[in-house]
Amino acid sequence: MSLLEQIQKIPTDWKIILERIYLENPEKSKELEKFLEKQHQDFEGLCEIYPPPEEIFSAFSQFNFEDLKVVIIGQDPYHGPHQANGLCFSVKNIKIPPSLRNIFSEIKEDIGLTDINFPHGNLENWASQGVLLLNTTLTVRQAKPNSHSVVWKYLTDAIVKYIAENNQEIIFLLWGNHAKMCKKLLTPNQIKKNYFLEAHHPSPLSANRGGWFGNKHFSKTNQILKTLEKEPIKWML
Repeated sequence: MSLLEQIQKIPTDWKIILERIYLENPEKSKELEKFLEKQHQDFEGLCEIYPPPEEIFSAFSQFNFEDLKVVIIGQDPYHGPHQANGLCFSVKNIKIPPSLRNIFSEIKEDIGLTDINFPHGNLENWASQGVLLLNTTLTVRQAKPNSHSVVWKYLTDAIVKYIAENNQEIIFLLWGNHAKMCKKLLTPNQIKKNYFLEAHHPSPLSANRGGWFGNKHFSKTNQILKTLEKEPIKWML
């Protein structure tokens, strides 16, 4: 099944947005399709492409565009077996990865729930509340991080710009230099009418050097949502 066919299966109105971006960039979309087809052919029986095709656009299948509140930007999907599920930082039914453990630790300290444990790493509950968990690359080859990053950039850049232009008072959580680069895609006016909270990446390599723990992005996000008279995010799963 082609990517366009996958986009057309999205059950929310994000389908219209992604379909438009795809069709307005025919050469880049064709290049993306050919690249992914070749990756599957070249590595069939040797390694996998993640996430499974039916989960590539999972981040857009949870809520309609008008219900968007928060955007969390990741880099590319987890590249190990049974990890990636189409939502950045999220996993299903496996051990919680180190970056996500650090995210959970910060939530517990931030909102005063240090005696509660997160039972799993599936972040679909956040997504269902209007949190777009967007990787800037939507597929990856097994054990090869960033192996698909170049071909996806046009589409995910366009999504970020579309959000900033066609919505307002959206809270962008930018963790690490890669995510912070997305802000450079936007005009001063687009930046002005939205909110941006920035911190170091939650990976152990970055977090343990300082700049992640204590950022309080989760309580700050909910404070902003309350001032906007929107329902706060329930960060516990």
